[in-house]
Amino acid sequence: MGTRRHTAAAAAALALGLFFTPAVSIAIGNLGFMSPAMGQPGTLTKKQSDALNTYDNALKNFESILGQRRAQINAKQGLPNLPGQALYLARNGMMSAYKDLTDVLPSRIGRPNKFGIPPAYFDAANEELIDEYRKLFDHMEAPPANAQKSDTPFRDVVDLAMAIARTKGLDAANAEAAGRISLGLFFAETNGNQNVGNARSNKYKGSFQTGPAEDQNGRRKWAAIRKSIAALDPALSLRDDREEARVGNLDHRFNHWTAVRDGLMNAHADIFPQVTAIVKTLPGPIDQMKLFELIQIIPTPTRSALRSGDLLSYRISDPTIMGYLRNNSIFAFGQADRARTSATFREILDAMWLFNAKFERALSEFDEIKKGSKG
Repeated sequence: MGTRRHTAAAAAALALGLFFTPAVSIAIGNLGFMSPAMGQPGTLTKKQSDALNTYDNALKNFESILGQRRAQINAKQGLPNLPGQALYLARNGMMSAYKDLTDVLPSRIGRPNKFGIPPAYFDAANEELIDEYRKLFDHMEAPPANAQKSDTPFRDVVDLAMAIARTKGLDAANAEAAGRISLGLFFAETNGNQNVGNARSNKYKGSFQTGPAEDQNGRRKWAAIRKSIAALDPALSLRDDREEARVGNLDHRFNHWTAVRDGLMNAHADIFPQVTAIVKTLPGPIDQMKLFELIQIIPTPTRSALRSGDLLSYRISDPTIMGYLRNNSIFAFGQADRARTSATFREILDAMWLFNAKFERALSEFDEIKKGSKG
C-alpha cells in the first residue's frame, strides 16, 4: 500500500484518475502517450468551466511529474528523498479534480476501467498513465540488494497466519479465514511484492510495511508464543528457526518470513480470536480483508467498533481519524467526499473501493494455494 497510517494525514487524498481537454501528447521515457481530445464542449456554466480547467491543469501536472521521474530513472540520476511523494500528490490532485468535474458535468463519466475504479473518478482512456505510475513505484520501491526473499511468499503468509490463529484458539475453518484475510493484507500493503521499500516514507518498509517499533513489538509477541507454535506445527517452527538464523543482524523487515510474522503479530494476531464473529457479520471475504486493513490504518477506532456490538453502524467523527482515512484512499477524492465529517463502518468499507482489485488478486492466489499449485 504505499505510505500509511497516521504519518501523513496532511498528505491529502489518494488514488487514480485522468482526463484531457485538448489533445496533448507527452513522452515518458520511451513511452509516448496521447490524451484523448475532449472535443469542443457546448455552453458550460462558470462552475463547469472552472472544474474543467482545474482538472486539465491537474492532469498536466501529473503527466509532467511522471515524465520527470522517468527521465531521471532512465538517465540513472539520483532521485530526491521520498521520490514517490510528488507523484502521489499529483495523482491525488488529478483524481480529485476529475471527480469534481464529473460531479458538475456527469456527461464526462465514461466507460469502466481495468482498475475497477468507479468511472466517475477515473477516465479509462488514460489507463496507460497509471500503468506508468505503477512501474515507476515498482522501480523506486525495489527491495535492497541484501533482502532475503522467499520462493513461496504467498504460502508463507497463509501458513504463518493460520498457525498463529490456531494458537489463538481458532478451529481449522476459521484459521483458514485468518490465512485468507492475511494474504489480503500482504496485497494491500505491497501489491503482493516482498521486501519492498517505500517511496513515500523512510519509516515503513518490508513485506508488511512495518516501522521499527512495530517490528520489534511483533518480535516480542512471537517470542511469547513460540513454544505453542512448535507444539502445534513443528515443521513451521523449524522453518522459523532457519529464517532467524538466516536473517542474523539484517533488518528483520527485509527477510520476507520474519517481516510477515512480526507484522501479523504486531497488530492482527490479537484480533484473530474475533474472526469467527467477524465472518458472521461480514460474510464477504473482501469486506473481511478491508476490516483487517483498517486495523492497520485506524487501529483504535476499529477495535472500539468491534467491541461495540454493532460494528457496521459504529460511527467515526473524529477529524483526525477522518484524516487518516483520507490519507489511505478513503473519502479522499473530490470536494464532496473530502467534506464528509463522519462515517459509519459500513460506509467506510464501501468507500474502500481502491483496495478491491488487490483483495481480488489475494483471493485468487489463496484459491491457488488451496489447490496446491502455487506458493
